[in-house]
Amino acid sequence: MSKLASRPAYTITPLELCAAEPSERIRDEIDIEVDATKFFPDDYSTDCKKKCVDSGSRTIPRTTETLVVWTCTREPKDDVAYKFLVPWIGDGLLVSRGQKWFRHRRLLTPGFHYDVLKPYVKLMSDSAQTMLDKWEGYSKSMESFELFEHVSLMTLDSIMKCAFSSNTNCQTESGTNAYIKAVYELSDLVNLRFRTFPYHIDFIFHISPHGFRYRNACKVAHSHTEAVIRKRKEALQDEKELGRIQAKRNLDFLDILLCARDEEQQCLSDEAIRAEVDTFMFEGHDTTASGISWTLYSLACNPDHQQICRDEIIHALDGKETMEWEDLNKIPYTTMCLKESLRMYPPVPGMSRKITKPMTFCDGRSVPEGCLVGTSVFGIHRNATVWENPHVFDPLRFLPENTSKRSPHAFVPFSAGPRNCIGQNFAMNEMKVVVAKTLRTYELMEDPERKPKMLPRLVLRSLNGIHIKIKPVKLEL
Repeated sequence: MSKLASRPAYTITPLELCAAEPSERIRDEIDIEVDATKFFPDDYSTDCKKKCVDSGSRTIPRTTETLVVWTCTREPKDDVAYKFLVPWIGDGLLVSRGQKWFRHRRLLTPGFHYDVLKPYVKLMSDSAQTMLDKWEGYSKSMESFELFEHVSLMTLDSIMKCAFSSNTNCQTESGTNAYIKAVYELSDLVNLRFRTFPYHIDFIFHISPHGFRYRNACKVAHSHTEAVIRKRKEALQDEKELGRIQAKRNLDFLDILLCARDEEQQCLSDEAIRAEVDTFMFEGHDTTASGISWTLYSLACNPDHQQICRDEIIHALDGKETMEWEDLNKIPYTTMCLKESLRMYPPVPGMSRKITKPMTFCDGRSVPEGCLVGTSVFGIHRNATVWENPHVFDPLRFLPENTSKRSPHAFVPFSAGPRNCIGQNFAMNEMKVVVAKTLRTYELMEDPERKPKMLPRLVLRSLNGIHIKIKPVKLEL
């Protein structure tokens, strides 16, 4: 507790999700007094004020101009929530800072070039097909089922293929692969620790049963990653150039990391490679699973938009059963529906950074060095001064003529600025592939008796799951 009490001012715009007032856990964690009537205003442009511990009252309006100032810096992530990930993902791109972050970002960027991403579309399509085959029973019985669990396994299957060139069969044999079980357990335990305030204290978490499970799962995950890296390095001893490797087979993320060199021809250490692979595993499956799940739910609730997407997809595929790279740009309306779902249900509902030097915002107000500054992506995406009828699902907001009228910082599902999501094209490609294949195969229907209750964790989930019903689509021959 003394650690938290000694923190400088914590200045944030809050997560306005499914509560009527700030939770006691959040109040205790950042030790502030809050005016609950202003914490969740009806008008999302209203200034949110709070009394901070050490430096008196500060206000940061939730505006795109403020976000521009904040995201245009390379300030590191905060050391409250993100530190819970470090024992698992190490000092990877998500949490690293300074020159280390800059060097790793530069070395990893080629791994997300379209030439590397292109072969992934087939792998994503195969993983999506496995999931859809599992849903056949639900389509016959018309019973409601929980979506997120299936989608999360599917995205984990895809990421294993794209990161390691590994076929784990985790969607059909999820209980038998030790590494898959460890990744799942680590994701759940990080979320559990994040929302359980006593577990924020390292000692308490360490001696708890959950802390014991977390350490064991870390050992399993690290051992697997280290073994894969070691074997791949041995296999690549004679192949030091990516071009020569690519001539023989498709590159995966691990190939990029092992062959990356900086200006001085220095490569990444084994520890750094492990950290980046583990970071890619965490970020690449959970966030994408959230985006896909909420998109499918949104389309289930909006059958008219769903049918327009389906007609567009069937026309784009022109008789094919699977998506290919060239098809990704042929489904503009489906892409707009994806973006509208990301607006309403951002996979990462909030962002926070630790300020390393004094920062002045566009309205003249400043925050001192050492502050933890955050913003609500959810709030920005539902700001009524920017988005007309912000709680209504309207994909036409993302027509080019409408997008050009808004600040690019009004829509930030992948963050913005230098520390934006390096894998956003990977994520968007996977979402397009999965949504397209799903709508081609099944008609999605809302379950009115099981409406999801949004739950803000590291990734946006639902307290009671995301349930839908499906039935087969009858294609006209």
